[in-house]
Amino acid sequence: MTTGDREHGQPITADELPEPIQTYLTAHQARDLDAAMPCYAPEAAVTDEGRTYTGHDEIRAWLAKSASEYTYTVKLTSAAAFGADRYDAVHHLEGDFPGGVVDLHFRFTLRDGLISELVIEP
Repeated sequence: MTTGDREHGQPITADELPEPIQTYLTAHQARDLDAAMPCYAPEAAVTDEGRTYTGHDEIRAWLAKSASEYTYTVKLTSAAAFGADRYDAVHHLEGDFPGGVVDLHFRFTLRDGLISELVIEP
């Protein structure tokens, strides 16, 4: 997603995010791996902190590690649609991680009703 794309998304409410994204975000916040994983396509990729995790095994390991590494609260602050298959969900996190506070974009791409790509970045 280019900077220009980020500036031209259509603002939407959390309820307007597609079901797989809503389900994933709820499961991610609850640290429920079993509920989160079916939201991903088998060949999905997640990029977080500059590292990419591909496929269910790597994504599950990343989720397990991130769920246990820090304690934090998450609040969805905004969402936007970039066409029918790309969405940005901005979250405000506060916790015991370095810096203690951050706003992160969860940039989703869907394919065939599942998450095919997730990029998490400030």
